[in-house]
Amino acid sequence: MYLSRPTQAIFVIAVLLAIAALLIFLNILPFTAVPSFWIMTAAFVLLLLGNLVKGM
Repeated sequence: MYLSRPTQAIFVIAVLLAIAALLIFLNILPFTAVPSFWIMTAAFVLLLLGNLVKGM
C-alpha cells in the first residue's frame, strides 16, 4: 500500500474540523447538536482518506 500526500484543501478542512471539535468540547461553540467526538473522528477519517486515495 502506497501513501500519498493529501491535497492542501483536504488538510485545511481536516484541521478546521479538528479545531471546531476542540471548541465544541470546551463549550466555546455550544450551539451544535453533533458531539465533538464525531467531528474529530470525521476530521481524522478525512485526513486518512486524503493519505490513502491518490489525488484527494
